[in-house]
Amino acid sequence: MSPALLLILQGITLLLPRVQGLTCQSGRGQAVKNVSEMPLQWTVTNQQACEDGWGCQDTLILTVNGPQVHLVLSKGCTPEEDQEVLVTQHRAGPGISIVSYTRVYRESDLCNNISNTFPLWDLPPTTVPGSLRCPVCLSTEGCLSATELPCPEGSTHCYNGILLIRGEDVSTNLRVQGCTSQAGCNLLNDTQKIGALTVSENCDPKALLTCQRGVMLRIQQNSAQTPIEWTASGHQTCDAGEMCQETLLLVDVGSRSLTVGSKGCSKMSTQDSPTVTVYTGPPGMLVASYAHFCSSSGCNRANSSSVLLDALPRPAAPVLGNMQCPVCVELFGSCPQNSEIVTCPRGTTHCYRGSIDLSGGGFSSSVNLQGCMVKPSKYLLNHAHNIGVFSVIENSGYENENQPPLQDRAARTSYVALVAGMGLSLALWCGVPSLLTPLPLILSPC
Repeated sequence: MSPALLLILQGITLLLPRVQGLTCQSGRGQAVKNVSEMPLQWTVTNQQACEDGWGCQDTLILTVNGPQVHLVLSKGCTPEEDQEVLVTQHRAGPGISIVSYTRVYRESDLCNNISNTFPLWDLPPTTVPGSLRCPVCLSTEGCLSATELPCPEGSTHCYNGILLIRGEDVSTNLRVQGCTSQAGCNLLNDTQKIGALTVSENCDPKALLTCQRGVMLRIQQNSAQTPIEWTASGHQTCDAGEMCQETLLLVDVGSRSLTVGSKGCSKMSTQDSPTVTVYTGPPGMLVASYAHFCSSSGCNRANSSSVLLDALPRPAAPVLGNMQCPVCVELFGSCPQNSEIVTCPRGTTHCYRGSIDLSGGGFSSSVNLQGCMVKPSKYLLNHAHNIGVFSVIENSGYENENQPPLQDRAARTSYVALVAGMGLSLALWCGVPSLLTPLPLILSPC
């Protein structure tokens, strides 16, 4: 009898290596929820094909602070070795507590199948209020208006810091203010890695700014004369080395105006005071901008376009000339063939036709323009490549020059990212925006 046959008869199974890599559940996201909504469960519809030899991982972190809990979840492939379920209490109460769940398996496809917070969640014990009171806040947007609450008995200090959580497609700056039983900046007990995520902590209030954030877009008449409201939709905690910014761009062709505004965080700039720039002025089209970079929390607080309009010269009412041009401001395509024709002010010499590609600060679109122009140059922006937080590329020409019409050029992707945050993609977790890549994670109470 052959040795191979003898092994089979003795009931020994030979495990051959997988010819193909595993398929794992894939998803990343975060949410801040009320403790009353716990426990939570989720559905994952996305899958990831792993490299040969890689395993499937689950990483879940819960930070509990008074009436709120912050959840971070990461699922996907990993080269790390197998690890049985590991639940770690990084910080216990009273006050702020942090607990994590990690697991790495190679047993079968989709084996990273944790689908709820039950492995980590017990209802917080009933506490007796002590004499200490602290501001309490748990937010990815900042704690500029934290509510002061009584601390549980046994709390001795007020904590104020930021948990920085990083990983593939994960970048979270979690502002934490609350009660602790220990002094200092060490909620994580020197932990630097939790499963697929790296974690760190910063308690320097000046190290990471909190800035207003949001994108504003208006196409209407008279925006060059009448101020419009410019308010933020939320706040944003910046990364280290970033500062607050607000950028406003106005393009006025006479009959219509485009106003684009952006507020949020930006890489450090030497600019520390508001700057108003007029690229093209009347008679004819007007293109002007306002840019402000500043280095204190909430300093990007301009609330209307008057910060730009008040700095612009007020020319006398224009006298009409003899030249006529089509006028157009179009965000979602080329200017139509039958654009409105206007009589240009005296002093204009050309009919402008072109587009400006804008990107950055949560906005991305190609703006197509037509109008009256006074300058002999083809360019409205004087070859500028940056306007505040925006990167700009201008493609321009004169109507009376032998150039192909805009609609015959190669098609460009044109879209407007009207999001609550700056340069940030949004996912919805029960209506709560996440500052992470959109993923098919559906979160709901259990």
